[in-house]
Amino acid sequence: MLLVPALTPELDQTRLGLMKVINIQAAKTHLSRLVEEAASGEEIVLAKAGRPYVKLVPCTPATSPRKLGGWEGKLTIAENFDDASGEIDRLFEGGKAASGKKARSKSARR
Repeated sequence: MLLVPALTPELDQTRLGLMKVINIQAAKTHLSRLVEEAASGEEIVLAKAGRPYVKLVPCTPATSPRKLGGWEGKLTIAENFDDASGEIDRLFEGGKAASGKKARSKSARR
């Protein structure tokens, strides 16, 4: 296999073990292949001017399913929660609020 000199990986052994470091210009050309390698679990560092810039790592789904019932027993719902209020019904049906304030007409606002 013939590697292009710009794509020859440098192994970074400083912090996180062995990683492939690729120049960002070369990464533009071979992005599809690098994404496939990252998806298979390999960590790839993109470098700009020889300095690490970003890391390609696979997206992993959440390891555990969400637990249902997290709020159970932590709140209460009022007894009259489902009771309809005449005021709310009027507002939903396009009526005016009975708060005592007069609604200004469009001509009065100008």
